[in-house]
Amino acid sequence: MSITPYEFQFSRRVEFCDTDMAGIMHFSNFFRFMEAAETAFMRSIGLSVVLSSCGLDVCLPRVHAECDYQLPLRFEDEVLVHLLVEKKGTRTLTYQFRFHKLNPNPPVEVARGKLIAVCAARQADGTMTAVPLPKAFADKLQEAPTSVLANGLTLPEGIGFREDTTGRQNNQGDTSHLKQHAPDL
Repeated sequence: MSITPYEFQFSRRVEFCDTDMAGIMHFSNFFRFMEAAETAFMRSIGLSVVLSSCGLDVCLPRVHAECDYQLPLRFEDEVLVHLLVEKKGTRTLTYQFRFHKLNPNPPVEVARGKLIAVCAARQADGTMTAVPLPKAFADKLQEAPTSVLANGLTLPEGIGFREDTTGRQNNQGDTSHLKQHAPDL
């Protein structure tokens, strides 16, 4: 896979320790998978999430995190996490994450997430102040094209993708698709 400064694909299996008493991946582990994908993405472009190890005296604390779940993941499911740089602001980075369960043929999207991080400098008193993204960091990142953000995942050759048959376009903030699973919503 070629490296692009706006997207990264990361796959892993759901381990037994990732599951809950119902036998599905615990909701909090989607956030761990997002962070693992971000760490691998940074490494792929020659950086580290620990920016100080790259000579940059800033950090990227999260100011927003969300995940919308469509289908459960279970022990030993193979998951592709697709990271997209949605927005590169002066002081913030917004990532989109799309989770695809790869074991069915064709694969199916199971969740979408988002993380927003702010670039911050640590002060002597321990507080943090928002600062612009360092040029050496910002120059290695690009915002994903609108068409990529809208259309989602392009899987490697030979792997198909099942279309969403519920009629949803973009369900961010819309919980109507969950009514079949939780009628009280």
